[in-house]
Formats: sequence, structure tokens, C-alpha cells
Amino acid sequence: MFVKQLYTGCLSEAAYYIESEGEAAVIDPLRDIEEYLQLARERNTTIKYIFETHFHADFVSGHLDLAAATGATIVYGPDTHTNFPVHVAKDGELFSIGKMKMQVLHTPGHTLESSCYLLKDEAGKDQALFTGDTLFVGDVGRPDLAQKGAALTMNDLAGMLYDSLRKKILPLPDHVIIYPAHGAGSSCGKNLGTETYSTVGEQKQTNYALASQSKEDFIKAVTEGLTTPPQYFPINAQINKEGYESLEALLQKGMQAWDADSFRKKAQDENIILLDTRKATVFTQGFVPGSVSIGLEGRFAEWAGSLLPFDQPLLLITEPGQERETIVRLARVGFDKFEGHLAGGFETWQAAGLPIDMIIDVEADELAMDIPFDPNLVIVDVRKVPEYADGHVKQAINIPLETLMDPASMADLDEHHNIYVHCAGGYRSVIASSLIKRQGIHNLRNIAGGWSSIKELGDKFKIEKSTEVLN
Repeated sequence: MFVKQLYTGCLSEAAYYIESEGEAAVIDPLRDIEEYLQLARERNTTIKYIFETHFHADFVSGHLDLAAATGATIVYGPDTHTNFPVHVAKDGELFSIGKMKMQVLHTPGHTLESSCYLLKDEAGKDQALFTGDTLFVGDVGRPDLAQKGAALTMNDLAGMLYDSLRKKILPLPDHVIIYPAHGAGSSCGKNLGTETYSTVGEQKQTNYALASQSKEDFIKAVTEGLTTPPQYFPINAQINKEGYESLEALLQKGMQAWDADSFRKKAQDENIILLDTRKATVFTQGFVPGSVSIGLEGRFAEWAGSLLPFDQPLLLITEPGQERETIVRLARVGFDKFEGHLAGGFETWQAAGLPIDMIIDVEADELAMDIPFDPNLVIVDVRKVPEYADGHVKQAINIPLETLMDPASMADLDEHHNIYVHCAGGYRSVIASSLIKRQGIHNLRNIAGGWSSIKELGDKFKIEKSTEVLN
């Protein structure tokens, strides 16, 4: 028996490769499938099954491309309906992988088709449970992503999840390893633990969702405090259900290289989105006017999916050699309208003598010095609402980054303002600054180091936490 967790940190996503006696299965594969194929080649193994725990909302699965490459059968749990061939398993159905067995446990709640897969060794002993988004380390999947109007509410799904956990997971032996689809940072739950695996016994002791409680109390616990899901979640779920263009086809479009003049002409189309994926600290020093900065060094795909429209073509500006990585990571969250990239990156644009734009970086102490003397100064804090509430500069207005593609969010900003933008450390504020500039507001500065730098100079600022002034 061989089990390998393949964890992708920028998406907090775990796929799994399971093998026995020359046969293998992959659970919840990402769209870029080469890692699974390479494992199978190295181990001289045939991928027999692709098990999907549910219709993922936070990434596009690699099920179709992997099935096309290997001939493997795609398996979903009960209540699954797709636009492509799959094996819809019955609850309790067993699948053979070499000397192992995989048993389907239908666990509706996160979605209707959500299912866990119980791995049994050659003696029939339960060894591991691949829980998808049904059960995480320290949390459970949110029940608000698969609602069907008045006929099926969030509370209905939460009630199903309560029953699923108690009927299918709690009865399992304590030694069974829990392998979830996500870890900390995922928006598929409220507060996932930092570990990427656990055991049934550990979760019985530490996971609030498995504590002894009434269904009513459980429903309240799992539904309270849910944030609005990212805009790309329903798009990805639909893609996973209906099918998609192959990743190879997307790469052919995205890898089209344009010289500076051709790129400039294409960029004149108002429908085009210019996406610059260089580091935030590099972007501020110079960029193609109108570009959106989302650096590959952060949670790139999540922010792209949360901010950029899916119905407009993308023109890419990357560090030379990072074009393919950029396309793959965008494809993971459902982007498919690629118009190519700037050959040679931003340096090509500069060398052609074409216009450039910049964002001024300033230190936090410069902001502190300007506050008492500048009546037009506006501080824009683009952190999330809970971050802002936990502590912020008194004068700052909170415009969370995820709202900034909506021009209405900038209604209170004007070119006559002296705008200072910050986040926690500097990554999000550069994204925000690029978005504000796209709206024609250019009199802005990015605070290097963000809130971390501001806190270090706390005695020079008036800091508020909620409504209480701390300094």
C-alpha cells in the first residue's frame, strides 16, 4: 500500500495518489496532471480510477484531462449529474485497487453529492478516510455553497452534514487517518487547522463539529460567521460539472508571444485585461499603464479568481520563463480566455520606449509625518473587515481588496485626495493600487510593509480597535 498526499500551498488543496500491486487511484486531482502521470511512470503503475469527492468550487479538477490521458474511470458519489461520462457510485460501493478496497461513503451536506472514500487494506481493515470537504482538520465544509433556492437552504444542508458526520464518520475506528481536501487558508471552511491530516480519534476530541451536540446547535455553529464566498466558486463548480477545454489547448493560446508593438495594439482593446504577475515590489517600479498587479509570490490564483472577470480576455506580463506557470495557475481556477503574453516581459516594453506607469512606495513614518499637515490625505486600508476591526489607523477607511473591482467601492476617492494605501504586508496594497489607477486615480502612494510597519511606529499614529482608541 502506497499513499501520497500532493499538497498545493497557494490553493491549500490536497490531492492524493493511492497505489497497490501496480494499480493506482487519484483523488481530487488538480487541472495540471503531469505530477500524477509522472508518479505512475516512476512506479510502473496504471491509474485505474479518479475519485472525486464532490464538485469543487475553489479549483478546476483535472478529472477530464487525467481520464483522457490514462483511460481511468471518473467516479463520483450518489446524486451526481454531469455532462460527461462518469461512474456514479452507490453508497457503500467497493472498488478494487490492487489488494486494497475503496468504499464510497455518501456524506451530503457540503454539497448533495459529497462523498468520502474509505481505504481498506488487503485484510479488510479500515486504514484511511479521504474526506474531501466534508471534514477538515478542526472544521467542516461550509454548507452555503450548493443551495438551490427556497427548495434547499443552507440550514437544510447543514442538517444533512450533521447526519452524515454522525452516521458515517463518527462510527469509524479512532486510528483511521483523516485526509481532507484542504488545509488552512481555504475558503471552503471557516477556520481550518494548520495540519493537513489527522485521525478520527483526534478529531473526535478537538473538532467542534464532532462534539456531542443537538442538530440545532450544530447548524448554528457551522452557519454563523460565514463570509461571502469568492466570486469564482460558482464558476468553478459549474466548470467541474459541465466540462472544460483541455489545459494543453489553453497553454497554446497563452504561450503566444507578442512583440512590444503587437502587444500595444492588442492592449488597446478596452475589453482586454492586462495582468502583470511580477513581484509586487518590482511592479511598483514600472509597469505597462492600465495593468493589474497580482504577483505569483502570493495566493495568486485565489486573488485572480476573486478579482478578475472570467468573460474578458487576458494579456499577460510575466517575468521571462514564468509564462507557463502563470497560465497553469490561472487555469486551475477556471480562466480560459488567454490572448498571449509580452515576449521578454516588461523589459521589452521599456526597450521599445513605450509609456510606463509607476506606484510610489513610501515608508510608514512618512505617512505619520504627513497626517497632521495634509487636509486632503486619505488612508485606504484594504485588509479584510476582521483585520481592520482588530486594529487600524484612526483616519483610515476600510475598502477590502476583494471589493475593488467594483467602481462603486471607490466612490469616496478622488484625484484631489492624497491617497495612501496599505494592507498587512504590502502584497495586497499593490494589487489595490493598480486597481485604483485603472479607475483614473493616480495620486496615490503604497505604504511599504503595510500594517506591520505601521504597528512598529504605533506611538506616531492613533490606533483604533473597533471603536476604542488605544493610542
